[in-house]
Amino acid sequence: MLDREVNPYTPNAGAMPTALAGRDEYRDQFGLLLRRLQRGYTEKSMILTGLRGVGKTVLLNDFARQARTAGWRVIEIEIPRHDNDNWFRKQVAQGTRRALLSLSTPDRWRDRVRTALSVLKNFSISVDPDGKLTAGLDIKPVLGLGDADDLVHDMTDLFVSLGEAAQEEGTGVVFLVDGIQFLSALQLESLIMALHKTVQRALPVTMVGAGLPQIAKLSGDAKSYAERLFQFREIGALPDIDAQTALRAPAERERVSFTPDALTKCVEITEGYPYFIQEIGYAVWRVAAGTPITKRDVELAESDYISRLDESFFRVRLDRATPLEKSYMKAMSELGPNPHTAGDVAKLLGRTTQQLGGVRKGLIEKGLLYSPSDYGLAQFTVPQFDRFIMRTIPDLDVPPLRPRQKRN
Repeated sequence: MLDREVNPYTPNAGAMPTALAGRDEYRDQFGLLLRRLQRGYTEKSMILTGLRGVGKTVLLNDFARQARTAGWRVIEIEIPRHDNDNWFRKQVAQGTRRALLSLSTPDRWRDRVRTALSVLKNFSISVDPDGKLTAGLDIKPVLGLGDADDLVHDMTDLFVSLGEAAQEEGTGVVFLVDGIQFLSALQLESLIMALHKTVQRALPVTMVGAGLPQIAKLSGDAKSYAERLFQFREIGALPDIDAQTALRAPAERERVSFTPDALTKCVEITEGYPYFIQEIGYAVWRVAAGTPITKRDVELAESDYISRLDESFFRVRLDRATPLEKSYMKAMSELGPNPHTAGDVAKLLGRTTQQLGGVRKGLIEKGLLYSPSDYGLAQFTVPQFDRFIMRTIPDLDVPPLRPRQKRN
């Protein structure tokens, strides 16, 4: 049996794989973005879009390491569902504080850093009334910057002052925002406006956001010039050759190999999705008798692989859904793996699209569905989720709709 202590696969949320295969294009583009800003040129910020499990968070973590190696300050924010403007403002303020205080020691602060800290104090007063974020700092107030009590204007003031301070110290700041699709319209607009102003002034501030596929449309809705401000990069499953590398390279470090048909079988099962590749590699390592890993080993591991995915990746998302939402997803699954219209789903459930409009909207808000380019269609945000639904929910059961409450 292979030594489980050296199992080289990492099926954990956001964990860096032993071999980050097939993502050099995005890594190179981020490096170019930093280098251009360092030279005083402007360059579009990035938004990574894709289904769950394609490695968006892994790339953000890689970008953070790359930026820190280049001497940049990194502000990482993970957006939960149902946050609020105060929560978001506080996260931005805390990250900005750490970035500013890392630029130099208090006895060596220059004017731009002091101004930025003053703007930060104004920006955070509504979520930090005790002044803990700037406690102990000898900062003179700057009126009229960051104190409008308006998120769009205050964040713009904060980003500009932060960029000027970083520029004065010969460095830059990158915001890495995960789960960006959960930002409210106001929060997203504030980010876009603030970044736009730093671009106009050629300041070394940039952002990489990662989110589900609907973020491109949401950004466009927030501000019409978002497409000129961001480069939207869609991340999908790995091509077969890269998927095989993601499986083979970690094993080779432990002097273990795969037979060609074993690699082919793994790619067939996972369809090249990076998280699934880590799960199948982990499962196969646990059952393989030795090297090389064979197709038979993969077949023996498949049931354990499916069980692990069901419990750790799929079920947590299904558990968020109401009974009627589960029925909606069951109907979608019965229609097949492709995107489906609201009308087709409603017909299968014996309801009208109007009756199920709130259900569909709720599933989109929970990040379980998204609308592809055709607005009338909906698709799962999780690869192979339809298969999980089909083996988990045996029958199509349609709960009764809640009766409308009469208005007084």
